[in-house]
Amino acid sequence: MTGPLPTDDSGRGAGTPSCGAAAEPAFATAIIVAGGTGERLGLPGGKQLAEVAGRPVLSWSVAAFDASPLVDNIVVVCHPDRLAEYRAAAVESLGLATPVSFAAGGSTRQASVASGLEQVRENAALVLVHDGARPLVTPALIAETLAALEADSSADGAIVGQPVVDTLKVVDGHTIAETADRTRFWAVQTPQAFRAIPLRAAYAAASADGFLGTDDASLVERAGGRVLVVEGPRDNIKVTVAEDLVLVEAALRFRTEGGRR
Repeated sequence: MTGPLPTDDSGRGAGTPSCGAAAEPAFATAIIVAGGTGERLGLPGGKQLAEVAGRPVLSWSVAAFDASPLVDNIVVVCHPDRLAEYRAAAVESLGLATPVSFAAGGSTRQASVASGLEQVRENAALVLVHDGARPLVTPALIAETLAALEADSSADGAIVGQPVVDTLKVVDGHTIAETADRTRFWAVQTPQAFRAIPLRAAYAAASADGFLGTDDASLVERAGGRVLVVEGPRDNIKVTVAEDLVLVEAALRFRTEGGRR
């Protein structure tokens, strides 16, 4: 699929404020993807239910979106056989103010996000997609990402990332083929914020073409959309191996004790 992504009837992307007086920020629906099995972590229940700072990893992600005044609905995507377990351990225990629904995860992350999109109401203007295994996300980072998107009416999305600081090598087998110019590379994370109409169109096009992207932004880019990058904190890590839990625990304890953010 090529060319500009669909807009609403006014010619603007969904959720773009009208000209004139400054508009209030649009509410966003958050899709939190929690379908991974966490095989590399080697813990019962997988990484989403691994305990960190006294709570499951997933619950920290959910709580951050619940605390954001810009999020009015949350969709948690998880394995259908573990829905009750995730609901009890990581959601109901929090006493959330934001409505939460659940969607069945698919065989790939892309399929899981597509399942979550089906739970997003048709008139939603903005959609946030976040990895449930990134428990250090904050309401401030969520707000910054949405603000970047809403400030640029020509953008279809805004995603969190950081400039790469390590030297990058292109490797052929175990031999270095070349050294890449790292100034052009960013490591991308979540949350990723999108206008709902272009995101739905990008997912539909990817499904029709059998295309599997590496993240949600890659689908929007492929469909001709324009995506911005917001520089986020380097502690916004994704829990993948057991050592990551130690880092997350330290960061959460630091925040709880009155440290940064």
